[in-house]
Amino acid sequence: MKVAVTLLLCGLAFIAASPTITPFKHFKEHFGKRYATTSEERYRESVFQQNQQFIADHNDKFVNGEVTYTLAMNQFGDMTTEEINSAMNGYLGSSSSSSSSSRRVIQQQMADTDLPDKVDWRPKGAVTSVKDQKQCGSCWAFSTTGSLEGQHFLSTGKLVSLSEQNLVDCSGNYGELGCLGGFMDNAFKYIEENGGIDTEDSYPYEAMNDKCRYNPDNSGATVSGFVDVKRNDESELKKAVANVGPISVAIDASRPTFHFYHDGIYYDPSCSSVMLDHGVLAVGYGTDNNNGGGDFWLVKNSWNSTWGNSGYINMSRNKDNNCGIASQASYPTV
Repeated sequence: MKVAVTLLLCGLAFIAASPTITPFKHFKEHFGKRYATTSEERYRESVFQQNQQFIADHNDKFVNGEVTYTLAMNQFGDMTTEEINSAMNGYLGSSSSSSSSSRRVIQQQMADTDLPDKVDWRPKGAVTSVKDQKQCGSCWAFSTTGSLEGQHFLSTGKLVSLSEQNLVDCSGNYGELGCLGGFMDNAFKYIEENGGIDTEDSYPYEAMNDKCRYNPDNSGATVSGFVDVKRNDESELKKAVANVGPISVAIDASRPTFHFYHDGIYYDPSCSSVMLDHGVLAVGYGTDNNNGGGDFWLVKNSWNSTWGNSGYINMSRNKDNNCGIASQASYPTV
C-alpha cells in the first residue's frame, strides 16, 4: 500500500497504464513543454529527474509520518530551484515597506473578540478563481487584486476580477517594477491616487511589462486607503482575516517544498519569517489534525490551479510565524 500511495503522490500512476511512455515524456505532453535543442532537452530531463526524486523522497517521509504534507510534480518540474525563484517570486520585501511606511499607512490593532474556529471566504463569494502569473514576477499584483476584489465584493455585493496587467504597466512611479517585482502597499497607493483599477476583461493579463493603457471608463474598483496589520502577529492576522476579508500577505516561497506542494499542512523549518519573496492571499484559516497538521492558513496562490491543491495551500499557523505569513500583511479600504 505504501508503494502505491507514493507512486500516486509523485504523479507516476500513469506508468502502470502506459509503460512505454516515460515520466518525462508524459510531463512534456501534459504541460506543453518544448525545447529549442536536443542538449537543452537532455538538461531539462535531468532536472526533471532530480525534482522527481526529491518529490518521491519527501512523500516517503509523509507515508512514514515524518511530515504533514505531500508534494507532486507540476509545471515547474524541468526548472531548478533558482530558476523558479527568479521567474515566479517578485515580492520586493522590506526595502519597499520602508518607503511605503512614510505614506498614509496605519497600524490597526483590532479589539479582541470571539473569533470563529474556521473561516473560508470562497463560498461567501469574496474570492475570484485561481489565476496564473506565468513566468513573471508579478505576484504582488495578484495579491493586491485579490484583497481588493474581496473588499469590493463585501462593499458592493459584486465580485469583479481586476487587472493585474494594469498594475504591472502603470504603477512604476510608485516603486513597482512590473515583472521584476513589487509591493502590495505601493499598489494600493497607486490605485487610490489613480482613481481606480481596470477590470480583468478590459485589461487582460500579458505576463510582461507593457505600455500603460488604464481607461477610467473600464474601472472595476477604487481604493480609499490601506491598512497594515500589526507585524509578526498571527493573532492579529487571524482577526483581520475573520473580520475584514481576504488579506494580502507576503511569504518566503523559496523552498522546493513550496514549489512542489500538493496537499496537507505546509511546514518547513528552514522557511524564513524575514526574507520574504512572494505575495499571496490569505482567504481563511482552520485546523486539521489529520497527519499531525494542526492549525493552518488557507492561502490562494497565483501559479495556476495545476499547482498545489487546485491553486491553494494550507500553510502552518501558530508555528512561530513560519514562512513569515504574518510579517507583512495588509489590505485596502474602499
